[in-house]
Amino acid sequence: MKHKLEVCLSPALLHLYDTTDCNVVIIDIFRATSTITTALHNGASSVIPVASVEECIAIGNQTTNSITAGERDGKVATGLAYGNSPFEYPADFIKGKTLVLTTTNGTKLLHMVKGASNIIIGSFLNLAAVVDFLKNDNKPVILGCAAWKDRFNLEDTLFAGAVANALQEHFSINCDSARAAIHLHEQSKGQYLDFLKNSSHYNRLSGYGLIKDLEYCTSTNLHPIVPVLKGDKLLGL
Repeated sequence: MKHKLEVCLSPALLHLYDTTDCNVVIIDIFRATSTITTALHNGASSVIPVASVEECIAIGNQTTNSITAGERDGKVATGLAYGNSPFEYPADFIKGKTLVLTTTNGTKLLHMVKGASNIIIGSFLNLAAVVDFLKNDNKPVILGCAAWKDRFNLEDTLFAGAVANALQEHFSINCDSARAAIHLHEQSKGQYLDFLKNSSHYNRLSGYGLIKDLEYCTSTNLHPIVPVLKGDKLLGL
């Protein structure tokens, strides 16, 4: 019997899903999960995702060789030295360090998940690695979209559709949000950046001059790594 695969379109809907003993994928394409994947691929020892700026600063002060970073509404959060751009964390800067990160949407969703078998990080950058992990671990799957302040967004749903599409033969999909995500992915024809150019989050971040980030975050399979939550830290597998 095949395990089920579901898509949760927003943190506001997560209470409707039973995450117990599931593999839950946290999706925040623009930009938290893309940045986490990049930092770990580039040699960060771990990433500690936290909900608030205050907690980020406090944990940073208690953690040796750490960097406190985060954003609110797409900009570097007040009180933190670094933001949520993947380009801020090249190997020559991040290798061997702990990144303590807080973001508007992604880290919030991660802390809402209860009782999961695994919580992993998904982005276009590690799409194939995420698909392989879910296929090989063979547990029920919930693809959790971080959305934008609890509102549906295109980019996270598009990625969920890419994963669901790749796993259709391996999982039971009886979930309208998963089917809608698959149809969205089919509509994009793999041209993710072009497909998202009319999305609200693309327009928001491009207005801040972050086109380079957007191009990077819609690139596929650059990093064959799966960030997995172990205790309070994300580690790369």
